[in-house]
Amino acid sequence: MQYYKTHAHKLTGTHWPRLIKKAFGQYKEIIGKSKRRPYVRSAYFGKQKIFLGLFWQHLHEKNSRDKTRRVALFPCAIELIQKTKQEPISKENPNKNGEILHRFAGSTPNNEIFFVQIKEDRQTAQKYLISVFPLDK
Repeated sequence: MQYYKTHAHKLTGTHWPRLIKKAFGQYKEIIGKSKRRPYVRSAYFGKQKIFLGLFWQHLHEKNSRDKTRRVALFPCAIELIQKTKQEPISKENPNKNGEILHRFAGSTPNNEIFFVQIKEDRQTAQKYLISVFPLDK
């Protein structure tokens, strides 16, 4: 599998309140660029919008250790979505018929591998960032 090598670094630190403040600061910049729902445009999907709101809902369902690991990769995930043109692993959502899950692989400048998962709704063709997570070793 090919990985997109990001230039963005992981957020430093292990303390959840500090990490969420840094990540949400970057998210607020994205919010300021759109009038309605926050999104970034994807190079792979032909500059279509990838909506980000679902990511935060999904993140808050996790335990605090897992939240910390995932939110630290937020800047890397945004860059990967915006710039990668590499083919993801795509498959039907086994829990819902009308959805396709796309999983992109990336690596940080320190060669830490991570994955970004995007959900595509077949009826509306809208895409949502669901999750970002590191490769467990």
